[in-house]
Formats: sequence, structure tokens, C-alpha cells
Amino acid sequence: MRINVRVIPGSSRSDVETGDPWRVHVHARPAEGKANEELLQILSRHFGVARSAVRILSGYASRSKTVEVDTEGTAMAKGTR
Repeated sequence: MRINVRVIPGSSRSDVETGDPWRVHVHARPAEGKANEELLQILSRHFGVARSAVRILSGYASRSKTVEVDTEGTAMAKGTR
């Protein structure tokens, strides 16, 4: 699944707001890839997949990103979530 994400770095909270684009608040500042890493960790928890199943396809250096989540073999893909 591919989703468009708007990242809000340096936030006081870490959470996900669905929509188009999805808004993801992260604590980390956008330095040395820390905000991107936290984004991927937050999305992996949100979707219940391994961190390795979430990757940034475009927008690595931007607040607007396209993210791919591989849900194959997960409870979400089987419809039990």
C-alpha cells in the first residue's frame, strides 16, 4: 500500500492522523535522518508490521513524502485486524 504523508517534525507528540495526505507528528528534528527513521517506526507500529516493511519512496528530504507499507502476510492483509 502507498500513502502520501505530511511529516510534522519537532512535535510534542508522536501520532498519526489519517487522511490525504496522512499527517504524522514526530518528536525528532529533521537532522541526520532522525525524523525519517521515527516516521518509519511510527508507521510500522500503526500498521502492525515490521520496520523493514515500511520505506520512503519519494520525498526523503521533504516534509511531503510517499511511503510504501508492505502488508503481505500480516493480520491487516488477512482482514483480521
